[in-house]
Amino acid sequence: MPTDIVVLAAGKGTRMNSNIAKVLHPLAGRPLIHHVIGTAKRLQPRHIAVVIGHQGSEVRASLADDDSGLLWVEQREQLGTGHAVKLAKEQLPNDGVMLVLYGDVPLISQQTIAQCEHAANNGSLGVIVAEFSNPAELGRIVRDDTGAVREIVEFKDATPEQRQIREINSGIVAAPTQYLAQWLSRLQSNNAQQEYYLTDIIAMAVQDGIDVVPINAVSEAEVTGVNDRIQLAQLERYAQTQRVEELMLAGASFADPTRVDIRGEIRVGRDCFIDANVLLSGAVELEDGVSIGPGCVISDSRIGAGTTVLPNTIVDGADVGPSCSLGPFARVRPGSVLGTGVKIGNFVETKKTRLGDNAKASHLAYLGDAEIGRDVNVGAGTVTCNYDGVNKHRTHIGDGAFIGTNSTLVAPINIAAKAFVAAGSALTKDVEQEQLAVGRSRQRNIDGWSAPSASPEGNT
Repeated sequence: MPTDIVVLAAGKGTRMNSNIAKVLHPLAGRPLIHHVIGTAKRLQPRHIAVVIGHQGSEVRASLADDDSGLLWVEQREQLGTGHAVKLAKEQLPNDGVMLVLYGDVPLISQQTIAQCEHAANNGSLGVIVAEFSNPAELGRIVRDDTGAVREIVEFKDATPEQRQIREINSGIVAAPTQYLAQWLSRLQSNNAQQEYYLTDIIAMAVQDGIDVVPINAVSEAEVTGVNDRIQLAQLERYAQTQRVEELMLAGASFADPTRVDIRGEIRVGRDCFIDANVLLSGAVELEDGVSIGPGCVISDSRIGAGTTVLPNTIVDGADVGPSCSLGPFARVRPGSVLGTGVKIGNFVETKKTRLGDNAKASHLAYLGDAEIGRDVNVGAGTVTCNYDGVNKHRTHIGDGAFIGTNSTLVAPINIAAKAFVAAGSALTKDVEQEQLAVGRSRQRNIDGWSAPSASPEGNT
């Protein structure tokens, strides 16, 4: 049968003490609700209905880039989980099964909810449960003498004896939609919270002779909801541990697995090494034998095989070839493309720059909007002056050229192959192949200077 998923994301999250909606707080670099929606989509449901309330427009905006297949349901009054699901049901077909997830339970796995979905497809009510060492104020699973689930009791409505139960309700359920629609219509708010509890459908299922199938979560973390920043921090550490273990199984070693943050989709080859206090974010690919030193930040980049990234280096939006050396304290910015064996040394910054094989800038240089050929040596203190105050311009340096220390290359400019720029030169004219350029002169102060005006093309 087709599956329709409901994601509840209307709550304010008062205990977060935040101006940000609870489901928008980040876990492993992504908002909580993004984790849930991503897992839900992997089940390939017919519809995903997201119930929003507090800061609903912000929640919806956060998913604007991944809005396909989402139905938006507004819960103007916070009258409980049962009320929220009932509102969503009004926009969903009556056939198939319905699965209810929570926007603040981010680590639920596809495998666990698939079991719940399977129970519903067999005509039962699936409910995901877990044994908690400290159940706190979570709803308790009440079973009969045979071990069958009879009802779920919310903590505030539980007796002292029921509060001793350690088996808790995750809130995640799945059932044939036709059954769920009937149970939702029978919900009442005569409880301590005066809300419509979705959990009351368990007792209704038992009363109607429908099997209630408990699905055991793999761990507490999988079904832990985020109610405050302490719980968020605990889940962050659990999520990081999971990601690091996945990368270790894929072939990476870590100096200290507890001192790495992973905030994206990371792929590693064999025999990679990642030192302490490294941050990997976005889409990052580390090919075989890559070594990342301590304190590095790698974002949305590919690092070629055998490349070494030395301590405290930032690589962002770059394509780095094999056998390169970056850093320490280098910054490789978006649009940088490095060939084989390139060296970017300490305090060198690149942006929108392509460096050919074996080119090197060993220290203290800025290379922006440049095309640099093979075997080029860029001396310390070199700057490609790409900005005239209004527009950006490119610098071209041919194969085998030598750029002396403290050179200033005012773009647009072309330094041909095997040209030599003398140290301390400030160049504004092209240099032909195998020429020596010496750009040194006494200071001249020119009267009547006017700054450049904006061009129609604007700044890029």
